Amino acid sequence: MVGNQKISPTKITAKTILNKATGFIHAYDFTLNPYQGCEYGCSYCYAAAFSPNSQMRENWGNWVIVKENAAELLDRELKRWEKKNPHKPPSIYLSTVTDPYQPIEKQTKLTQNLLQVMVKYQPILVIQTRSPMINRDIDILNQFEYLRVNMSIPTGSERVRKDFEEKSPSVKSRLYAIGKLKHSISDKARFSVTITPLLPTFPEDETYFFERLQVVDRVVIQEFHATKKRSLVASTREAAIALKQKYAWWYNNEKESYVRFKKQLITMLPDLEILEGQVGFGYD
Repeated sequence: MVGNQKISPTKITAKTILNKATGFIHAYDFTLNPYQGCEYGCSYCYAAAFSPNSQMRENWGNWVIVKENAAELLDRELKRWEKKNPHKPPSIYLSTVTDPYQPIEKQTKLTQNLLQVMVKYQPILVIQTRSPMINRDIDILNQFEYLRVNMSIPTGSERVRKDFEEKSPSVKSRLYAIGKLKHSISDKARFSVTITPLLPTFPEDETYFFERLQVVDRVVIQEFHATKKRSLVASTREAAIALKQKYAWWYNNEKESYVRFKKQLITMLPDLEILEGQVGFGYD
């Protein structure tokens, strides 16, 4: 959404839907992105660098491309994998440069259709989202043998969330969503909260935030990406860099803020796996 205006998606017929995983998540076999672009348009999102052109990169968050034949492609490509690897389920990361449960999903149900295809093949599946809409698909998710859900919650403070990711769901709604998933899905599933990149959290919000993280088995933290303009690598967008000035109390000593927050996590959540950076995004 742009204000109260609905985004009109562009529909395309994709040539492929499973892409070989590389870089940050090279340990997986494939990445799966049902959409291109993301309506949430978070200020810091590195995925903007993968926009089709510079104009769309600058307009990140105000457009989305729907790969309308994604489910048919996925069925075909997983069938091919199964034929070549009859005793080895593929590992799939859903998604890396979009959110599979962004608002347009309510209309298209594209991610839901993809899940229904994948259930037949039982891949090792990791879902990355910041949307409570994932709870819509609890019945399907319960049918997976190998599942991890990563809920992205970069801050425990709603004021900070509104500044850095204005169009995304509230902190409380995401915490509630991951809690509901944990209590509704088979014990075989695994659950993470990814505090990536770590944004400021006001001290008065920390206790509430940490207490509600106890529902998951893993918390992942990561510092801001380096700033590399116009490069197709993970980077922090200029909009987020500008916001850092508002939170000088955190960013003037960013390294110290990160270390203190990490120590608080470890102290408050001694039974959870606390991981940093790339290693935290693995299935195991």
